[in-house]
Amino acid sequence: MKKSVLYSLLGFSALMAAVSVSALADDDRHDDKKSHGTSDFGQFRDQMLNQRSMQFFGIKKPLDSESIQSVSIDTAEANPVSMVTLAKGLQARVVASNADLGANIDMMALYPQDNPTHLIVCNEQGPAQPGLQRVSLSDGSVETILTGTQSCDPVHTTAWGTIVFGEEAGNSGTILEMINPLQTTGVLYDRSSGTFSGADAGNVTERPAVGHLSFEGVVIYPNGVMYYGDENRPSNGTAGGAYFKFIPDVPWNGGAPITSLDQSPLAHGSVYGLRLGNRSGGTDYGQGSNTGRGTWIAVDNSYDADLRAAAASLKLTGYYRPEDASADEKAKAVGMVRFCANNTGNEESNRNWGETICITDGSLEEATFNLAVPEVQYFMIGNRDMGMVDNIAYQPGRGNWVLQTDRDAVGMSDEGYPFNNSIWICLEDGDDVDTLTDGCIRVINLNDLNAESTGGLFDATGKSYYFSVQHNVTGHGTILRVDGWK
Repeated sequence: MKKSVLYSLLGFSALMAAVSVSALADDDRHDDKKSHGTSDFGQFRDQMLNQRSMQFFGIKKPLDSESIQSVSIDTAEANPVSMVTLAKGLQARVVASNADLGANIDMMALYPQDNPTHLIVCNEQGPAQPGLQRVSLSDGSVETILTGTQSCDPVHTTAWGTIVFGEEAGNSGTILEMINPLQTTGVLYDRSSGTFSGADAGNVTERPAVGHLSFEGVVIYPNGVMYYGDENRPSNGTAGGAYFKFIPDVPWNGGAPITSLDQSPLAHGSVYGLRLGNRSGGTDYGQGSNTGRGTWIAVDNSYDADLRAAAASLKLTGYYRPEDASADEKAKAVGMVRFCANNTGNEESNRNWGETICITDGSLEEATFNLAVPEVQYFMIGNRDMGMVDNIAYQPGRGNWVLQTDRDAVGMSDEGYPFNNSIWICLEDGDDVDTLTDGCIRVINLNDLNAESTGGLFDATGKSYYFSVQHNVTGHGTILRVDGWK
């Protein structure tokens, strides 16, 4: 949305009059802020977004505040939708909620890409529990594809017809790839030896070419160029999680889905790490250079490498726990690379509410040959209401972004805590002077102080949104689908 469009909605005179009579100064959460006289334009902007939510977001009325409810086990079992409150106009239904579904379902992928019949889901538990499962969209039935992963987190459908999934497991986290996920069942993965057993074991392999780290945010472009972050926090002066880029030796050029895993572009390639600060011959890197232009630094001997150790030795730019990432589908459609990612921060001890950044890397052709200059800019700066953002999803059609929070707030006290996690939807940045979202509204609240929402994604129409209510009060997985987006 262009801010000039917003202004023209009322006319300049009416706008100024409305600002001057803004009556929200009695909000307790703003008592400690410096006075801006008789008006607060920021609050007026928020009011306008709420009043015109149908125009900008396709939602009748957003939620006014967070939830402090926490439903009982009996209530959640009888009606899983009771674990959420939705903005007016949205409706939720249960995709699956039963003991067969992993307790910590995180990210999900629709499969196949055209006319999906299933969700392929990661369960973020240990090697003894299901790691990768499939959920039927028609009846919610659950089957376990693979067991043995440590904290399975990211999962994606590729342009060449495979499923790529990974482990959020420190510097031992591994990316895996699978063909025929609807015909693969009961595979046992031994992550120590890197071997697989079971009747369908030949359908799965590790991908050591991309290296090892704590995988969560992964963006895979149609030719196999892949961007990903290390979910790591800073420690004793060592920077937090870095962002990396994988360039395949043999990019995917399209065609029918692959029939053998050795045909995947992820089998062989090179890894590069992001280091910002191009001034003075690229020496302007380090703390303080967290936005702006940079360079992709080659990781030598990157096959099977510990990328967390490489980030420290190469002094790559670090962030506070990089989480999920999502491609800008509008940019991708015209051959450009732009993706946005969440760095979650730490609320309880640091009051670091995190941020959303967007990274550009020229055209996909330039990115494939490392000819572009990467650039990072802020998209959303976290705050008390919208803190510790975790998952992110681009909405096809409208081009908005959905952000899910994973707050420390659910376990805190005093200062208005505890309260539940929420899901927000944000406008893309317009032609105004900054790079930030033009505004966000709250659309879903959880009603379970045990839980967070994870794995959110839209279908290709942008009209149906799927997400998991992770580690909820029932002790088993729950996946919901939200419709009603206009």
